[in-house]
Amino acid sequence: MKKLLFEIGIEEVPARFLPQTIENLKGLAAQRFTENGIPFGGIKVFATPRRLALLATDMPENQPDRTREVFGPPEKIAFDKDGKPSRALTGFAGGLGLQPEQLVVREKNSGRYMAAVIEEKGGPLKEVLPGLLKDMALSLPFPKSMRWGSGNMRFARPIRWITALFDSETLQMDMDGIKSSNITRGHRFLSPGAFQIKDAGTYEKTLQSNFVIADQDKRRASILEDLQRLAGTVGGKPVIDESLLNTVVYLVEYPVGMLCEFPREYLELPEELLVTVMQDHQKYFAIKDGKDRLINHFTVISNTLKENYFVVKAGSERVIRARFEDARFYYHEDRRHPLSARVEELKKVAFHERLGSLHDKVMRVERLAASIAERICPGEKGEPLELAKRAAALSKSDLVTGVVREFPELQGIMGRYYAINDGEPAQVAEAILEQYLPRHMGDALPSTALGAALALADRLDNIAAFFHLGLAPTGSEDPFALRRQSIAVAQILIEGGYELALDELVDKALEPFLAGRPEDRDTRASILRFFESRLPQIFEARGFEEDIALSLLGKALHVPLKDIIERHNAIKRFKQTPHYSAFLLAIKRARNILPAGAEKAEAPSSVNAGLFREKAEGALFDNMAEAEKTVSGLISERLYEEALAVLSGLTVPVNGFFEAVLVMDKDEDVKRNRLALLGSLWALASGICDFSKLAEV
Repeated sequence: MKKLLFEIGIEEVPARFLPQTIENLKGLAAQRFTENGIPFGGIKVFATPRRLALLATDMPENQPDRTREVFGPPEKIAFDKDGKPSRALTGFAGGLGLQPEQLVVREKNSGRYMAAVIEEKGGPLKEVLPGLLKDMALSLPFPKSMRWGSGNMRFARPIRWITALFDSETLQMDMDGIKSSNITRGHRFLSPGAFQIKDAGTYEKTLQSNFVIADQDKRRASILEDLQRLAGTVGGKPVIDESLLNTVVYLVEYPVGMLCEFPREYLELPEELLVTVMQDHQKYFAIKDGKDRLINHFTVISNTLKENYFVVKAGSERVIRARFEDARFYYHEDRRHPLSARVEELKKVAFHERLGSLHDKVMRVERLAASIAERICPGEKGEPLELAKRAAALSKSDLVTGVVREFPELQGIMGRYYAINDGEPAQVAEAILEQYLPRHMGDALPSTALGAALALADRLDNIAAFFHLGLAPTGSEDPFALRRQSIAVAQILIEGGYELALDELVDKALEPFLAGRPEDRDTRASILRFFESRLPQIFEARGFEEDIALSLLGKALHVPLKDIIERHNAIKRFKQTPHYSAFLLAIKRARNILPAGAEKAEAPSSVNAGLFREKAEGALFDNMAEAEKTVSGLISERLYEEALAVLSGLTVPVNGFFEAVLVMDKDEDVKRNRLALLGSLWALASGICDFSKLAEV
């Protein structure tokens, strides 16, 4: 069996392109090999800043013989009324170089089609692979691609060489004038010359001898080992951010860790500021001591030899000192002016051309945050309201500070530091930070009720504002990240257990945009549909059973989401009782006999017991009346399991009703009265969920 090597040498590709490109190339290779009947043992894809390579193992020397079917027109249009081949059939056969009588009938998608059975003799695989490899390369998607020189081919970055080997034999191919060979290149500076790959199986070893670790997993392991080892020499542990680690893995071909340090005086700056400078701006790894405090050392992953240690160390330390000095200047300048003095500056910052300034937004958020805080924040009367107003008023002031202008990712974080420096209440400072939580999916949520109030108000204002302007997300376009913000709103409400319903929050958020105008029902409905479309994803993430989630979706906008969770758990337990199946069958039977909207449109407002003709009608009516007294109270107290138990007691009278009563009586008044009775039954049960969406067990 043979090995296949296909390497594309390129100019430095952005690190963020490569993780997905690895998956894409591996998937394409497996797909193309399978489609062409080419067996293979394994596929490994390598990626560095300067190369993208594919190594496939256990491939045969010749492509196996294979039989494939090509489907043509349906049998019913393949022949005319005299049984002669139609133009559709002769055209299909002629396109394949066959006669109509050589075709057969095959079943496909519950239909019968004419098909050609083609026997293909396998040839040498080395003649098939060049075309497949070129197709794979040109099919790779990138976030951005480019053309270069006078060619028309597009790729992530200009291609400089192509290496293609089938064991030791060079595969002949051409990509826009670039011809393949068995020649590759090593590290740009440590091994700049070209050299041969004598055999596909020696690819990794040959590259490593030329200062390139081709396998990204090995580079990652090497980097992690260096980070742990170097931090340990100063009694610390590295601060490993996965995003930074992924980036560094694809920035270097020959990783070598180097320990550096900076003057201790900079440790007086906020820890987040120092880490951001090191991590986000310089791609350095910070180090903390055993007490989780930052120390004045950091690690650099260089792309050079250990012999260059002192040059890299001196350069990195010089750069970090300059960056820290800038940060210290901005930080001390910012502290000279309190956040409250910067509120007026927000009037000069545009939020959106049709929504006014950032100051206008702050005023809206202040009103909304105070309204939410009154509902969810503990404290003396009036205190949550004043704290929420203060936190909202200062919430965006750090955006016009020097540090945040230089390091935007520190918004909220620096606001908290500055609020503490200004002597603001601790709750206010924490809320300024927590307004941005969660920053990303899976991040921590606000830990304080005041922070949650501000976070909810900020996002709800954004959603209301942009929907009001008609700028709702469409398809894959969501320029204002409203989908992510709607999910954050739901997560905060659920995890905080706050007694707030989405519809009332949306109404409050829309008030400033509808002032002095008739109620904008279309915008309100659009926002609620938008939230409703996000809820299944949130319910699924929380482990909701699919049918229960569907049964509760209609209520999820109108009651607190905490309440929805309680209902789900109660229904889930009810499904495990012996009463569930019989009750579900009975209640669905009642619902199915009601025409669409009958319980509202046709049924009278109350059931007339004087129209009952059968004992079973009265029995059901009396049992329902008794159950309603109990169920309504249990639902109001959110004792859903108990309410379901009471409802299940109606199974026998419901079944007795259907056994003895013909609902669609010839007497219109009797019929309407019986439909009203069933409509009342359904309305009673629907106080908990939509039972028609629940599955049988």
